[in-house]
Amino acid sequence: MLFGLDTGSIGPVTTMPSFRQTFGDFSPTMHGVIVSSVLIPGALSALVSGAMADRFGHVLLFALGSFVYGCGAALECASPKLGLFIFGRLIKGVGEGMFLSNVYVQVSELSPARVRGIMTALPQFSIVIGIVIGYFMCYGTARIESSSLAWRLPLAVASLLGIVLSSTYWIVPTSPRWLLSKGRLDEARAVLDTLGLDENERVELLEQSMSEVQEHTANVTLWELIRQTFADFGEAFSAPFRSRTAFGCFLMSAQQLSGIDGILYYAPILFTQAGLAGEQATFLASGVSALVILAVTVPATFLADRWGRRTSSLLGGVLITALMLLMGSLFAAGEVHADSGAGKWVVIVSIYLFALVYSCTWAIGFRTFMVESLPRKTRSSASSLAQSANWVSFSK
Repeated sequence: MLFGLDTGSIGPVTTMPSFRQTFGDFSPTMHGVIVSSVLIPGALSALVSGAMADRFGHVLLFALGSFVYGCGAALECASPKLGLFIFGRLIKGVGEGMFLSNVYVQVSELSPARVRGIMTALPQFSIVIGIVIGYFMCYGTARIESSSLAWRLPLAVASLLGIVLSSTYWIVPTSPRWLLSKGRLDEARAVLDTLGLDENERVELLEQSMSEVQEHTANVTLWELIRQTFADFGEAFSAPFRSRTAFGCFLMSAQQLSGIDGILYYAPILFTQAGLAGEQATFLASGVSALVILAVTVPATFLADRWGRRTSSLLGGVLITALMLLMGSLFAAGEVHADSGAGKWVVIVSIYLFALVYSCTWAIGFRTFMVESLPRKTRSSASSLAQSANWVSFSK
């Protein structure tokens, strides 16, 4: 939810008049720097968070990442200068990289096979909820005229939520796999008992966790874990695994290069360029796009296995390409006018259709498709590289 909250709020926040009154006017290039500054530190922290999670546990990394995110958001909220605001976003990016790269693993390791597909889709659903909250929170605070509270309040809420979620360290059960890697068998069994599973599911999770840690070395230093992580990256690109690793990185880069985060981050600007007049109208239209994503995410999650990863990926790619070509052609031909013509409505509808198609296809299927295509030996390291490639692609 924290990642979605940032995605949904940063675009509206940076286009509010009160934001520019505080920091002055800035170029479109600087606007891009402000918005995307979370991505590089997020990609870097995601690379090493796997090794840190092996040492300290996924729950601690999730809680620590949430706390770092909250501190970064607090710095953004209190910033009197633009440079300090960007520094706050850099800190926030470190936190996002820490918890995003661990939450999917934690959920998977706590879920029995019969519900694992649905459970691992819940983080994506939570991200969408955060996007909706971010958009509509800014839609409400934008009504606070002539006050920096209009843009500071959403960031204050994000900071508070990050600090509150960091308390999950004392609430969320520890992964049985991690406990077994530390030789804490009784605690692993106790965690399985608290999950409310039946006997067969407890045995299944316990056996799976034990098989996954047979080759795990428990007593190593953090530096050795980090060094081993980068050694694993080299192995992922060795001859037997190179093509699959490259394919995983390609999938996640293509997901980002589709333009989805550009639409989510810059939705108010896109709707303004499409011809919508007024700050409130563009913010409302942005919020509606988030609702469209939310509305299709739930059924798409349950139907994804029925229509298959390959089919949804190919169909989604064709439709996304067609919609992008349509919007780009209209803008290039000068057919989008605020006061007349059907061009602006075609663009607005196309933005909504793009969000709908992406959420039904690439958002649901690509990550699962990527993980399933990787060999077990390099799955963790290659997945980390692919996630970093996803973030770096947008920063380009």
